[in-house]
Amino acid sequence: MAGNSFGQFFRISSFGESHGKTIGVVIDGCPPGIPFDMDYIQYQLDRRRPGQSAITTQRKEADKIELLSGVFEGKTSGTPIALLINNNNQKSKDYSHISESFRPSHADMSYIQKYGIRDHRGGGRSSARETVARVAAGALAMLILKAKGISIQAGVTSVGTIKLEKSPESLDFNLTENNPVRCPDPEMAEKMEAYIKELKKNGDTVGGTISCIIHNCPPGLGEPVFDKLHADLGKAMLSINAVKGFEYGSGFEGTKMLGSQHNDTWIKDGDDLKTRTNYSGGIQGGISNGMPIYFKVAFKPVATIMKDQLSVNKQGESVTVSGKGRHDPCVVPRAVPIVEAMAALVLVDHLLRQRAIDAFI
Repeated sequence: MAGNSFGQFFRISSFGESHGKTIGVVIDGCPPGIPFDMDYIQYQLDRRRPGQSAITTQRKEADKIELLSGVFEGKTSGTPIALLINNNNQKSKDYSHISESFRPSHADMSYIQKYGIRDHRGGGRSSARETVARVAAGALAMLILKAKGISIQAGVTSVGTIKLEKSPESLDFNLTENNPVRCPDPEMAEKMEAYIKELKKNGDTVGGTISCIIHNCPPGLGEPVFDKLHADLGKAMLSINAVKGFEYGSGFEGTKMLGSQHNDTWIKDGDDLKTRTNYSGGIQGGISNGMPIYFKVAFKPVATIMKDQLSVNKQGESVTVSGKGRHDPCVVPRAVPIVEAMAALVLVDHLLRQRAIDAFI
């Protein structure tokens, strides 16, 4: 299976399955001398882990991180960093009923069509359980960014039709950890939580959106033509399980504007230059311009619902598939740290790429 690595200069490769012994990641290209804060990495994993509230899957995983290599005396050594997170609470028997059948809107059928074999236990490699490796690697990337004053914050801005009608630049993302939905607006968070709980009671699921903003990103990051910064951010977000859409800056709403309205004019602000507006979302020509970068990620409803659905088995016969096991009624609250982690991986990779260019300027 190809496609398990991400990044060029700061490159990660993840491995493991939902119901295998462990999930892991190897980070290659991390600069030496970076303080390795295990507590911070564990904190980010705790934000993603299952069983953290009544509106998430009740699978109980501690997601304790184990360091195998690449760190000496508390700092990165410049060699590959290997991290492991053990699976301790698998209930593979919960999936025995779909060993011969295909669940609607899962990767079951497509894996069979591609590989001729699939791990039906929790979806195997296609499970969102794999994202624990991304969050571990992304946490290290965030440590690198924090040292440079770059911050990445995300929060849930819609659940179903309940939508927060505010721009990302006006939201206080410091409030996201104050509620289980991870919405930066307390009043809207209560409505979202009540809605998710009602859907869970009815055996159904719902999708939503996560907005993310990056402050203090230096100008000059991004590699035209094919490795534009927003293109790599888009690939990173679209590689996350259940993601169906990505837009940055004005996004699709920008199509309703005139050029005279949408253009971001440059102004002098003290000793600095900035744009009067930021419809570009901090990226122009595929390169960061020093303004805040903001984008939105759309997640579909979780495909496993606690209702009977018609499907087919391996023989092509009609069957009824019943939802069983432990699943999120809405994935977006737990996806917030995943979005932040993937954004961090992209930025660190481009920072290192730009450093190679700066050495010759």
